[in-house]
Formats: sequence, structure tokens, C-alpha cells
Amino acid sequence: MKQNVPLTISSLLSIVLFTVHLAHDFVFGLDSMTRAGTFTFFAIMLVSLYGTVELAGRRSGYIIMLLVGVFAAGMPLVHTVGGPRSAARGFFFVWTLLALGATGVFSIVLAAKALWWSVRDRARSPVTV
Repeated sequence: MKQNVPLTISSLLSIVLFTVHLAHDFVFGLDSMTRAGTFTFFAIMLVSLYGTVELAGRRSGYIIMLLVGVFAAGMPLVHTVGGPRSAARGFFFVWTLLALGATGVFSIVLAAKALWWSVRDRARSPVTV
């Protein structure tokens, strides 16, 4: 099956922007860096990267990339609920949130399309025993 290169690139970009965003959260005191939080972060990054790089072109990889896109698209919404306080944190923080949201939405669209095609192609292929 042909791999969807734009989906892989946008998902990887979302992962990179998420790590930059999380670093901003640590620097600005919005999140604390604990041992449990660090291992949780590593587990999330492992699943995200494995799904994006190793499972690209498979249905499980598309599902993981879809979830990465949903979380990336939700990040700006989570930070703008409190009002303009995030803008006070600086241009790069706000730019990272906007770029994370944009790549997340793009990943959602591409992953949903790839999932739809994989389901449709499987339904059309003849069953062999």
C-alpha cells in the first residue's frame, strides 16, 4: 500500500510542535515536570512516533495519526479558554499554538481520508481463503 507522505510529514510536524509547546508550558510554569509526567510524555511520544513512522500506510497507523491530529488541534482551544493570558506569554508561544492547531487539523483531514480509503479498498477487494 502506498504511504501517504503528506500525512506522515504533517503528523511528524505536529509531534515536533507539541514538544515545543510542552517545553513552553514547563518554562512558563503551566505544567510541572515530575518523574511520572516525564514517563507519560515519553510513552505518548513513543506511541505517536511509532504510529507515524513505523505504522504508516496501515490502518492502525492512520488511527494513531488521527488521534495525534485531534490532540494537536485541541491544544489551542485548551489554552485560549482562559482568555488572552496566553498572548501575554509571547509571540513564539502563540505562534506554536496556532501552528500546532493548523497541522493538527490538516492531519485529521488526511488521516480521515486515508482511513476512509483503506476501509473502502478492503470492502472492494475479493475475499480469499
